[in-house]
Amino acid sequence: MKTKYYIFLMLIVMSLFSIAARQSSTADDLVGTWKYVISDVPAEYQNGSLVFEQKENKTVGYVESSEKNEMKDLTVDQGKITFKTENQSGEFKYSLMQKGDTLTGTIASQYGDFGIVAVRQGK
Repeated sequence: MKTKYYIFLMLIVMSLFSIAARQSSTADDLVGTWKYVISDVPAEYQNGSLVFEQKENKTVGYVESSEKNEMKDLTVDQGKITFKTENQSGEFKYSLMQKGDTLTGTIASQYGDFGIVAVRQGK
């Protein structure tokens, strides 16, 4: 009887881990173009695109608005995405969370912290 109980318990635990693994975001879930809106910044900086690609088994990307900036130190871990960009205005650190086809988070810079929301454009 104890053996059946332990086997049943193991099946439940394995099922829970399996469900959790399927729901967590992976780098492959991120690939594509995401249109973003940044809060509380001048109009010329409010809109643009985040583009994520797979190259040589690695996720890479860039931020595109008035110019194209490479994402540096890009990490994707369980739905959390972090990276930084640099341009003539300074360094910008992005911290985002993915829920389905939406990314939300903040951009930290020498000018302050700003909210950002990005939505996936087609699949």
